[in-house]
Amino acid sequence: MKKILSLVLVSVLGGAITLGAYKTLIEEDQKVAIAPQQTTPVYIPTNSTVNTNNLAAMENVSFVTAAEKTVNAVVHVKNVTLGSKQITLQDLFSGRTQQRRQLGTGSGVIISPDGYIITNNHVIEGSEALSVTLNDNKTLEAKIIGSDPKTDIALLKIETDEDLPYTTFGDSDTVKIGEWVLAVGNPFNLTSTVTAGIISAKSRDLSGNANSSQSFLQTDAAVNPGNSGGALVNANGELIGINTAITSQTGSYVGYSFAVPSNIAKKVIQDIMEFGNVQNGILGIIPRSLDSGTAEKLGISETEGIYIEEVEEDSGAYIAGLQEGDIINKIDNIKIKKFSDLKGFLNTKSPNDVVSVSFLRKGYQKETNVTLLKNNTYNIPYIGKLKNAKPKDLRKAGTKFGVKLSQMTSNQIYSNYWYKNGIQPGDIITAINDTEVNSIDDVKNILKNSSEYDPFRIEIINSNGEKERHYFR
Repeated sequence: MKKILSLVLVSVLGGAITLGAYKTLIEEDQKVAIAPQQTTPVYIPTNSTVNTNNLAAMENVSFVTAAEKTVNAVVHVKNVTLGSKQITLQDLFSGRTQQRRQLGTGSGVIISPDGYIITNNHVIEGSEALSVTLNDNKTLEAKIIGSDPKTDIALLKIETDEDLPYTTFGDSDTVKIGEWVLAVGNPFNLTSTVTAGIISAKSRDLSGNANSSQSFLQTDAAVNPGNSGGALVNANGELIGINTAITSQTGSYVGYSFAVPSNIAKKVIQDIMEFGNVQNGILGIIPRSLDSGTAEKLGISETEGIYIEEVEEDSGAYIAGLQEGDIINKIDNIKIKKFSDLKGFLNTKSPNDVVSVSFLRKGYQKETNVTLLKNNTYNIPYIGKLKNAKPKDLRKAGTKFGVKLSQMTSNQIYSNYWYKNGIQPGDIITAINDTEVNSIDDVKNILKNSSEYDPFRIEIINSNGEKERHYFR
């Protein structure tokens, strides 16, 4: 009888724990989760060995060796942030603020013996205190060296007197669909967890936007909340991706996960260490991905590649002779089928890099070298894309300073407003938020120190040489 009661008690306790975990970890109203938090699943990368039946036996691929190389280099990242809770009547009467400390967890990968660690930006975002637990259970304070929200990559540093185990970078461009991969991380606070899968797809975009900058590796290695920032390695134990998110109806793994390719992650942290921010080289085109519907509208037969809608003045593409209507299908011998292929490639390149661009022009295959340039444009949703003005532009407007409006905003409400007021591309903006602007860097600094909820003021010289001031709130 005692044994039966013990079994019943264990069953009830197990059910309670399971229910509690479900309520804690899964949001019932979330239909599709693309995990942007350290407490939700992450993007997972894939490996670079061919996936066939009995591959490990045929090619002597050892997952044990790859796991041993990686598991000690993957750490548990703990992030303490200030969050808000629901306000009660008592709080209102007492005037108390409703902020409380919240603990988020994720993973990170040691990439140097002196303690540099790569992880996801969303793992460390908003941190008040940051700590890292090594695989030998030592916990150390960590500081943020830099981060890039666009690629969701961050670089941390811990101080230690001893050399640390670390993972070396592999070449994510050589990864092939069907290759084996291991995902190493800390799902559900279960430290040092290794799962295996294959590369399911490359250059995956999760936004649904044809011109999105996302370009992920997709894998079926099991990834769950806490894996964010962890390692995706190939059968040789080389880092080919940083696990970042999953697509799920429940918030937990259902078969697909995504990772930032290692070549992109490596470029980001190198830029952070050298410049303090990310330096991307651009082609200087306004691109459009092709499909059957787009090809029919354009009157062309190509359904893959990047159609050039416009070439930006003074850009690398402009100087190299690329033209509107050209269709880019390869860069440095890498096939470009859609925009995420192009963006994924460019995210690994820097200003002044020279790339070989293969393209179709009126049915003929051509090739040219393009020098990538620094992005000297900046987009403001209120008005559009701004660029540095040339001396002749300033002389024409009768001013000694300002930046040029090169392209109107795509927001129909704002663009209609500007056209009604006689503002058009080529006009010169001389001040933003009552601060004089001489370059795009000035614009970035002004807006960086402003909240999106602050009023927006702009001073502009229109095509008639008249100075106007406009105010938005």
